[in-house]
Amino acid sequence: MTTVDAGLSRLERRKAETRRDIIDAAFTCFADQGYHSTGIADIAARLGIGHGTFYRYFENKRDIVENVIDELIERIIATLGAENAPDAVDTLEGYRAQSARIGEGLARIFSEDPRVPLLLLSAAGIDDAMREKMLDLFELTAPLTAEYLEHGVRCGYLRADLDVEPTAQAINGMILGSVLAALRDPTPQRQARLSAAIRAVMYDGIAAG
Repeated sequence: MTTVDAGLSRLERRKAETRRDIIDAAFTCFADQGYHSTGIADIAARLGIGHGTFYRYFENKRDIVENVIDELIERIIATLGAENAPDAVDTLEGYRAQSARIGEGLARIFSEDPRVPLLLLSAAGIDDAMREKMLDLFELTAPLTAEYLEHGVRCGYLRADLDVEPTAQAINGMILGSVLAALRDPTPQRQARLSAAIRAVMYDGIAAG
């Protein structure tokens, strides 16, 4: 799921690698046996480590899922910073280029590891608290998308009569659809085509005439 920062000390790097290995082993077990049928013993046995080693890094198997989702949220938000921030452009051309960069960044996140889309699809079934966390994630992204649309309306390159909130939800629905499609075909080429298709629908529907 994650890479290890080469700038870390040897001890820190070894800890980060062990943490990554535990996450990878856990998600392999989840894929093979299902989340609810996987025990800590299964994860530890796959890695050849003791239970004590596992508990130095994670409280339980649910803690692994929560950590991965939190990290995923951080990566998504990081993709929307700097030149990709909502107010970073003020023309339709700039918005086209910006949304292409965002699409490429999100496609990389979801195609680097095919387990990420599977996690988003299955995490809500873990328990009520995790379902609420996933709903919070989707609710968080709608206002973020709306900021881009509101800025475009103010600058005049998006339609003045744009109904921003439902349009943001519709755009996010298309993005979620592409994430789910990655379960069948996670190749970067396929994700790039889906990203381009989403942008084409957006521009035809919301750009100012």
